[in-house]
Amino acid sequence: MTVNFAPGDLVRARGREWVALPSPQDGILALRPLSGSESDTVILDPTLEILPVEPARFDLPTDATTTVQAKAALLADATRLTLRRGAGPFRSAAQLAFEPRTYQLVPLLMALRLSVPRLLIADDVGIGKTIEAGLILRELMDRGEVDAFSVLCPPHLVEQWVGELKARFGIDAVPVTSGTASRLERGLPLAQTLFDAYPFTVVSLDYIKAEKRREGFARACPDFVIVDEAHACVGTHQGRQQRFELLSGLARDPDRRMVLLTATPHSGDEEAFARLLSLIEPSFASMSFEDARYRERLARHFVQRRRIDLVSGEWHESRAFPKHETTEFPYRLSRAHLEFQEAVLDYCFGIVSRAAGGQRERRLAFWGTLALMRCVGSSPAAGSSALRNRIANETDRLEPQIYDEDGDDEDAVDLEPGTAFDADPELLALMRRAEALAAEPDPKLAALVDALTPLIKKGANPVVFCRYLATAEHVRDGLRRAFPKLTIESVTGVLTPDERRDRVADMAPADDDKQVQRLLVATDCLSEGINLQQLFDAVVHYDLSWNP
Repeated sequence: MTVNFAPGDLVRARGREWVALPSPQDGILALRPLSGSESDTVILDPTLEILPVEPARFDLPTDATTTVQAKAALLADATRLTLRRGAGPFRSAAQLAFEPRTYQLVPLLMALRLSVPRLLIADDVGIGKTIEAGLILRELMDRGEVDAFSVLCPPHLVEQWVGELKARFGIDAVPVTSGTASRLERGLPLAQTLFDAYPFTVVSLDYIKAEKRREGFARACPDFVIVDEAHACVGTHQGRQQRFELLSGLARDPDRRMVLLTATPHSGDEEAFARLLSLIEPSFASMSFEDARYRERLARHFVQRRRIDLVSGEWHESRAFPKHETTEFPYRLSRAHLEFQEAVLDYCFGIVSRAAGGQRERRLAFWGTLALMRCVGSSPAAGSSALRNRIANETDRLEPQIYDEDGDDEDAVDLEPGTAFDADPELLALMRRAEALAAEPDPKLAALVDALTPLIKKGANPVVFCRYLATAEHVRDGLRRAFPKLTIESVTGVLTPDERRDRVADMAPADDDKQVQRLLVATDCLSEGINLQQLFDAVVHYDLSWNP
């Protein structure tokens, strides 16, 4: 049924309200957005619209109550601001709980220019890849082009994605993990899948990558998919191979929209990078960067900005990011600590030089000695723990950590690896020296206290990141002695993800509590998945990540 509108009528179309203008011809509508200008006028044919064009209605809310004039004026102002946003070029603008920065609109514009959006967003950490992907999703939803979606991400990011979608974009998504899937599936008809019943989902990659679930998800997968930490899905190790098979199966559908997010698209592995590009378009796996036509095609699907590009370039976003003040704190080893490290270095040289057998044995000897040197450089407690693990015959269990082939598949490993070579009297003597040094004053810990003291006097709430669990506990105990008035906690891999989140949340003061400075000691298990910026404002890296 066609509804005739006279000039001046209020009309609802495309999810917003308009004012009807004189029609250019019968059956065609000229509409100006409510609160918009004449330059925002659109011409549309009601018969071609997905949603019907109908008279606008402004009903009272079902829970409307009598109130005072000041509150009514506040509501009127909020409505007027909402309509002003709705007059812009993006239909989703009125649904956002924030004001996106100009550079964050670039991926959205790129997606809207593609018939089937396939994007690789590789912006630096902190630029806002989650925001950029959410903008694309929200806009396509408000245009009526997407009615179901799935976000695929590592398990520790599931709850963060659910919260971001709700708080920023007004989207209620359901988390799908090994802990929630059975509850969600309970009571569903046999013919209905979880993804049919819940069209908006955030799915753990580790849960869905298993072959029995992978095939079912591929059949029921929505036509819009966001993949976070996409670089962790394209390696050749078993865990990453399963993830890649899942994503490559989804990418075979030419009509499926996919947005891939990663801050490290290329980590030195050419094969992994080719796999990542193939998820956008199979021909991109050739990596023919010398071909101008290839680069032009790839540029339509690939966007990467560094923070310095936005701060110093034409974007003029110098105020968007806080100024980072960095410094280094050198320290001197005591004679006992220096002699111990030199003894460990001599021992490691001997192990590598005496390594015999095949390539695997020589490689294991090299990485085993490297693991020991890293632990000793972290703290005597970590070195002692690494040596103790070897003597306890834990090498076989820890060998994959020494090779570090699939470090992104699980939470960051903070257990001290075994050294992967046979125990001998010299090794036992090193362990005893490490245990003795652990009980003596630590010059590295003393340097940390000296570095933290002026920060704490200024009211800072620091986070201290350590590489190993034993080091984190050693540092926590030392800082508690040095700063007894502060709330000091540690978060390591011995805690479950929920326990980590709760421990951090418990450090936040209650509304009626007196503000107490806090200090957190953590390993890399806390480097992703929990937002620490609300509670902490300074970072100290106690250990530097390094590889030869």
